[in-house]
Amino acid sequence: MAKRILIVSPALARANNGNWQTASRWARFLRGVHEVEVSDGWRAKDPAPDLLIALHARRSAASLASFAETRPDKPSLLVLTGTDLYRDIHESREAQASLQRATALVVLQEDGIAQLPPALRPKARVIHQSAPTLHPYRAPARPRHLDVCMIGHLRDEKDPLTFIRAANEITHPAVRLLHIGGALDPALEVAARAAMQANPRYRWLGALPHTQARQRLKRCHAMAISSKMEGGANVIIEALTCGVPVLASDIGGNRGMLGSDYAGYFPLGDAGALARLVERSVADQDFHALLLRQCAARAPLFLPSAEQAALRDLVDNLLFAQPH
Repeated sequence: MAKRILIVSPALARANNGNWQTASRWARFLRGVHEVEVSDGWRAKDPAPDLLIALHARRSAASLASFAETRPDKPSLLVLTGTDLYRDIHESREAQASLQRATALVVLQEDGIAQLPPALRPKARVIHQSAPTLHPYRAPARPRHLDVCMIGHLRDEKDPLTFIRAANEITHPAVRLLHIGGALDPALEVAARAAMQANPRYRWLGALPHTQARQRLKRCHAMAISSKMEGGANVIIEALTCGVPVLASDIGGNRGMLGSDYAGYFPLGDAGALARLVERSVADQDFHALLLRQCAARAPLFLPSAEQAALRDLVDNLLFAQPH
């Protein structure tokens, strides 16, 4: 019998960010079995779902608190998606209370478990996110440009300035650094526009629809992710599932996605190291091939069928464990 599930996401379709992508995908995975709605919140006066799924410990704290207090007979699932996992649960009482209130916890990569208080780890599970596989792009033998893209809104957590500064240190004439993402921080927008004026190698393309962004990614030589914190970056998954190697800041969230032995890390905030990785990936075919092999080995973790099976299993366990 179908149950009613509400997914609370602090970001909805207009934001087009990682939280929305997760909420939208999970709704699609669950709608084949249950009735699913996505909303930006739940209040005590609202109809109670059979299961509340809340994304982000701090931003969904009010919804989770209301649900736990007014419907303690119903289960809740908290998904730790990024800044809440690597910052808020260590600093915010609201986020810490969310961890306690939720019936179950989900993190999006293996390093996430280690961020939780030891007493709460037994109720946590890793569910890797996913993206449909795209056929790798076959570049011409002598491409005019070798594009390295960054996909992420202009905000501090994504550290776009490291990507911008790396463009100033690259010497290969064919390399371009393309940045896809909306301007959420006015100061960073000013920096991006100034960088385009000063250096034609760097291009900020602004926000693009998800399908267009992925097609642009597919045609890139590599993808850079310079983030200061990530819960489990969708853009890494989308790169791996279309055959594009990743150059990643050396942080726990990226290591949890790519593996501890991955060869494409650079120190957080080190624009020179990122630039050297870009140039090495262009000049050293063996290094580029190594990155491709390592990414291909991780790609099966992020298949939609695997994510859907893990999600449905957890949801069914939560619903089945509750009294009828």
